[in-house]
Amino acid sequence: LPGMAHVCIHWFRKGLRLHDNPALIAALKDCKELYPVFILDPYLHNTQVGINRRRFLIGALKDLDCSLRKLNSRLFVLRGKPEDVFPKLFKEWNVTKLTYEYDTEPYSLNRDEKVTSLARKHVVKVIYKISHTLYNIERIIEENGGKPPLTYKCLQAIVQKLGPPKKPISAPHLENMKDVKTPCSEKFEEKYGIPTPEELGLESTSLGEELFPGGEQEALRRLDEHMKKMAWVCSFEKPQTSPNSLSPSTTVLSPYITFGCLSARTFWWRLTEVYQGRTHSDPPVSLHGQLLWREFFYTGSVGINNFNKMEGNPVCIQVDWDTNPEYLAAWREARTGFPFIDAIMTQLRQEGWIHHLARHAVACFLTRGDLWISWEEGQKVFEELLLDGDWALNAGNWQWLSASAFFHQFFRVYSPIAFGKKTDKNGDYIKKYLPVLKKFPPYYIYEPWKAPRSVQHAAGCIVGKDYPHPIVQHEQVSKKNIQRMKEAYAKRSSNSNESPIKEKGVKRKALSVSEMPQKKIRKE
Repeated sequence: LPGMAHVCIHWFRKGLRLHDNPALIAALKDCKELYPVFILDPYLHNTQVGINRRRFLIGALKDLDCSLRKLNSRLFVLRGKPEDVFPKLFKEWNVTKLTYEYDTEPYSLNRDEKVTSLARKHVVKVIYKISHTLYNIERIIEENGGKPPLTYKCLQAIVQKLGPPKKPISAPHLENMKDVKTPCSEKFEEKYGIPTPEELGLESTSLGEELFPGGEQEALRRLDEHMKKMAWVCSFEKPQTSPNSLSPSTTVLSPYITFGCLSARTFWWRLTEVYQGRTHSDPPVSLHGQLLWREFFYTGSVGINNFNKMEGNPVCIQVDWDTNPEYLAAWREARTGFPFIDAIMTQLRQEGWIHHLARHAVACFLTRGDLWISWEEGQKVFEELLLDGDWALNAGNWQWLSASAFFHQFFRVYSPIAFGKKTDKNGDYIKKYLPVLKKFPPYYIYEPWKAPRSVQHAAGCIVGKDYPHPIVQHEQVSKKNIQRMKEAYAKRSSNSNESPIKEKGVKRKALSVSEMPQKKIRKE
């Protein structure tokens, strides 16, 4: 009712921040009691998720709780399926309003439909706002005639028409909270506390150094640090950065954007300030360009059916991939016998982050380059281990790198030997992540199997005993695999009148049931 003072839940999911959080600001409007809630959902927050990612989440929740307490509020962490948790909260707290940030993932849309339906039954008003992406993804698809753009240039043309993204909004201040209270009591600490590392299955012995601590304050600190390097920001070109530098050659803000500790719009507009009046690089290679790539894959994920699968995905080449559990395990566990590939996979498992071009190298190696294993298998491993594992970006990039969609030059294959040498002749990166090889001379470090036995002895590492032989012969299998890709493409062309290279877009899928109620509650 107009003017009614609400008891409101703001449901934090990905947007784990106070800055640029329009749904949180909407929660504070006509609000007398505020309950900021985060739900540990067994589907999303389980032990299948990598340890680095679970640790990052704990850091982000602690940081959020700390910021809320400065506003005389706090975070309530609950456990269970959202559709089971909310009906109890609606009753127990006499809730009249629920706000959240819109999420385009299929699981999230389905979950939000269930919760919205339950809210209606309990006469709870639902408001959601778009702030995880730069633009309203539906709007981009509408502007493209109901189809997601399948090329970056097409996306650029659409967003140029739409104009720059909305400016981010400020975080709430004590002033916004003066008429709002959050009930607090001692028993709440135990009942609604931040999860402990033990609760999320983390053992301190299995954890390495935390290179990227979770949380909004850390995200903003890192953003400030990078924005001070104006010349670096203006000259940034992604392909020119190094996949195997000993410290990251890019911003590593991606985990913070994935968890919503940093707003993509805040990042965009801070870059705009730095670019102002200066010569700077442009999309697709610039930092603005990286944010538009994110938008590109989000748009694809919303408008293309079965986006994270090969079968039933209209833009994806249907490839007869091999099923080879031994090869897959060797790749996942850094036992391929190719030091560059194994060093990258070791860094991924230890730290939860690898450079974008390092992702290119290991993804190409697993799929069309060498092992001929489906990109869906690689997608699962990245989803588990990457701190910035994001459903849409993960699926889109794996399709790209396996030349299954978006990128079609399948004859361009990354060499697991030559590619790393370009930026790290001495193999310092390999020595860091594969210490077993650290005494090999640079001449042999990318191909230790070629070293004479005397050199292997001197290095204290015998190939085949202390470090594996190469799992395949790259020169041979890569040629064979190019031929197999050629056949898959030929089959695609003969099955349809149009080559995938010429496709400009796919017709929009019909609105899914899970999106329908969202349309009715979008505007207050």
